[in-house]
Amino acid sequence: MDLDAYVSERSPLVERFLENLLPSSDRPPEVLHAAMRHLVFPGGKRLRPLLAMASAEAVGATAERALPAAAAAELIHTYSLIHDDLPCMDDDAERRGRPSVHIAFGETVAVLAGDALQALAFEALARAADSHGTCAAAAIVDLATAAGASGLVGGQVDDLAFDPAKASNERVESVHERKSAALIAAAIVGGARLGGASEPQLEELGRFGREVGVAFQIADDLLDEGENEPCSSLTVLGREAARERAEMLLSRALARVEDLGSRAEVLRELARFAVRRDV
Repeated sequence: MDLDAYVSERSPLVERFLENLLPSSDRPPEVLHAAMRHLVFPGGKRLRPLLAMASAEAVGATAERALPAAAAAELIHTYSLIHDDLPCMDDDAERRGRPSVHIAFGETVAVLAGDALQALAFEALARAADSHGTCAAAAIVDLATAAGASGLVGGQVDDLAFDPAKASNERVESVHERKSAALIAAAIVGGARLGGASEPQLEELGRFGREVGVAFQIADDLLDEGENEPCSSLTVLGREAARERAEMLLSRALARVEDLGSRAEVLRELARFAVRRDV
């Protein structure tokens, strides 16, 4: 299948949904809304929304069915990047080739823009309840769990406090599982939930998402080699073993969605792309 063609066809769906969701930058308070939009448009690869849509299609629904979950995952991801870049966190001045939000708008507005994007993510899913019923409520719980203390936020705390002297693969992957994989899994499961997946399918897709998510972060570690990141698979495994670990996780994940047949081929291709990005 042609993954580039799929991305070209599905990405505009996400862009329109996000455009309709986010307040325009000329609406008061203008500075807050401009800051919210700064990192959302133009976005990155939109991997999480694409995974959400492909997951819905893998269980027999349309890509459009998954849009609330797709957008919500992207907004949580964007809020986390804004906060990660803050001087009190990773202190990065640039993101996606542009000034970080706190550089462009100031630290206070950046914090509040991240807060507003997080709230908007849950609003997007809550508004889907009229058309998706209890599936939307379950997707909200999944996303909140992935974004909270047991997921992304907790992973960030442990990442910031990571001690290389006590490094082990278990410690590194514990951070990866919460900081990266939890949100990827929530996007995949959220798309499938809104697409009407069965409970057994959701369970396997959740495992698929977590394994792909950890492998995705290992791929990031490989791409960031030389940047002296303390919480990195390279620190404990070395380059070749880290690559082998990512491939093993990918293979295990792909086996979980074999029963979904050809409908899941896009989902499989996105997983391969996520893990094999120029590594």
